[in-house]
Formats: sequence, C-alpha cells, structure tokens
Amino acid sequence: MVKNYVKSATGVLKRVLLCPPTYIALDPINKIATDWIEKGEVLDIEQTMIEHNELISIYEENNVEVEILEATENLTSMVFARDFGFNLKEGYVLGKLKEDTRMEENKLYADKLEELGIPIIAKCSEGIIEGGDFWQLDEKTLAIGVLQRSDEQGISNIREQLKPYGYKIISVKSKPEYLHLDMIFNIVGHKTAVTYYDGLPDEFKKYLEEEKYELIKIEEEGVFKHFCNLQALGNKRVISLKNNIDVNNQLRALGFTVFELDSTEILKNGGGPHCMTFPLERE
Repeated sequence: MVKNYVKSATGVLKRVLLCPPTYIALDPINKIATDWIEKGEVLDIEQTMIEHNELISIYEENNVEVEILEATENLTSMVFARDFGFNLKEGYVLGKLKEDTRMEENKLYADKLEELGIPIIAKCSEGIIEGGDFWQLDEKTLAIGVLQRSDEQGISNIREQLKPYGYKIISVKSKPEYLHLDMIFNIVGHKTAVTYYDGLPDEFKKYLEEEKYELIKIEEEGVFKHFCNLQALGNKRVISLKNNIDVNNQLRALGFTVFELDSTEILKNGGGPHCMTFPLERE
C-alpha cells in the first residue's frame, strides 16, 4: 500500500514534527527579532519552553501525534520547524535556508525525516526556498512566496523536480519585510484564509477571487504580531494566538473551533504556531 503523507493544507492533521526552543535566542535575521534586539530584549528561555509545551498540549488534545527533534546548541532558530522544507502526498521537499546561521538545520531535519521513514522527492540545489513560503492550494497547485527567504531561482529548481508528480507551482511576490508568505496569507479551512490582503500581488488576489475564497483580512500592523500565523488542524479547527482577538472572533462566527495559544516570547524571534510546525501526515 502506497503511503500518503500530506494531501492538503486543511485536511485532518495526524502527525507533526516540532523542535523545542532549548537554545533559542534573538537573531537579527528578520524585522521582528531586529526590533526587539534594538529595544535591548533578551528572551526568557523558561517562558519559551512553557509556550512550546502548551503548543504540544493543544496537538495532543486534538489527537495529533507529536514527533520531537532534539534542539542543537548554537542553532537559535530551530524551533521554527516549518522552514527547512515542505511535505506533499508522495514525500517531502528539502528546501535551502537563506541565512548562514541556520544552514546546519537542513541536515538535522533531513536526518530526522529519514529516521521517521519519510522519503525525499526533491531538493533545492539552486536558489533558496523555505517552508514558511509554501502553501498547497489544491491537490496539484502549490504556491510559494517570494519575499525575504525564497526566490524565483529556488522555485524554478523545485518546479522542474516536481513536474513528474504533476504539480504546478505559482509564485506569490510581496515585500521582504513580511518575511514569509505564511505571515500575510494562511489557509485555515476549505477555501478560507486569514490574510493581510493589501500585501498580496494582484494576480494572486485574482486567483483567490476566482476560487471564491472566504477571506478574513487583517491590518498591516497585525502581520508583525503574527495575526496571520495560524495552524489548521482540519475539520474547522485551528490554533491561533490568544491575543488575536478579532481574527478568532471572526473564525468562530464562521463555525471554527479556535484553540488559543498563549504565546508572546517565542514570537519575538519572528515566528508563530504555523512556523513552529512541520506537518508529517495530514488527510
């Protein structure tokens, strides 16, 4: 029997890979972390561990199996498990991280997926691609953001490798300060997304209109508070931040069950619950 791994962006989430923030520290590789560094901030490691354990508890409450990659000293952004690549039905794509301070993460995550028995189907060998820019729009249509951490060369490289599987990749360009596509666009349910709409290019807006997406729109200041950075659990369930009050209320009005993550400390390094989660299996 052929194993299917991740078949959609919003099917029932069954298994994820996380990495604890054991050695997290502010790294000036994005606007959010840089702003905190300029304020003289130092992360409270104990608090980040509390927040990460709360995320694990939400997954376990929703019958999502959690696999853990042990953190490595001096790799201060490993908690953002999303970024090293992305997973599809047939296996995973190994991206290429942009920042030199994160390069070693690729091998550590790839070794973990090999240990878990998940096959690699493509590897970025030219340009850059990070998983925070990736979305599966439908069974064969993928979107990859071109902001700060992925580029057209990387997308072209992966596009060629995924052609035999029948995938089409569209690129979605926006401002580099927004870091990743999942900071301005996040699919939370079937044809439902939370977005900083004004940050999206016109051609992608047209796509969303043609596909009849229900959009919950945020203001630009919410981008840097991770108001788009949610994690879909499937069956109209989603993880959001506790302080994402307006978005959470709108989701509930649409019939979603919202699990609120009380996180503020990890976010200072530039990522929310979506950034911290690598889906291993999703219906």
